[in-house]
Amino acid sequence: MNKVHQNINKYYTDKINQYGVTPKGVDWNSEESQFIRFDQLSKVITCTGFSINDIGCGYGKYTDYLESKFKDFSYVGYDLSEDMIISAQKKYPHYKFIKTNIQDEIQVSDYSIASGIFSVKMQHLEYEWLSYILSTLENLNNKSKKGFSFNMLTKYSDKEYMRNDLYYADPLFIFDYCKRNFSKDIALLHDYNLYEFTVIVRKAY
Repeated sequence: MNKVHQNINKYYTDKINQYGVTPKGVDWNSEESQFIRFDQLSKVITCTGFSINDIGCGYGKYTDYLESKFKDFSYVGYDLSEDMIISAQKKYPHYKFIKTNIQDEIQVSDYSIASGIFSVKMQHLEYEWLSYILSTLENLNNKSKKGFSFNMLTKYSDKEYMRNDLYYADPLFIFDYCKRNFSKDIALLHDYNLYEFTVIVRKAY
């Protein structure tokens, strides 16, 4: 496990141990904001009977959303934190959760989503964190047949609320990177009243 993954693992393991199976346990403010994010990320889904990877699944809350919106799907959640995976398995025993930081252990599915995994850069330098983001996006692309989606904090956040330990991305750069490297069919969603944006990558199939 590289240094970035080690630090992410510790950060979120500490959160789930401190707050338990709650939104704060995965570093979100509320269940309402979790579901707003799930709504945006799920716009990548355009078919029924799909398979989906949840990268950075936390304790598996996204499965509640999927069950409320879709009838036929197969789900696998992946996380760096063993404590997160244990919590997910206890709460949602009928779904599959895997602890891994190795790309080869992630199965190819129709879709992949990643919620919140790019936000907390901790002590890492900007270029280190961007390198982690771009390599992770490459992995998302490789493991997704029909498309993938992810969210990031936006550099258009109010300055007085921005924190040094968080990463605020340039949505135009990220859009351009995805357009040039992954697909011609890209959507940038920046209109849902949170200090973040979601990118939808749909692939030809």
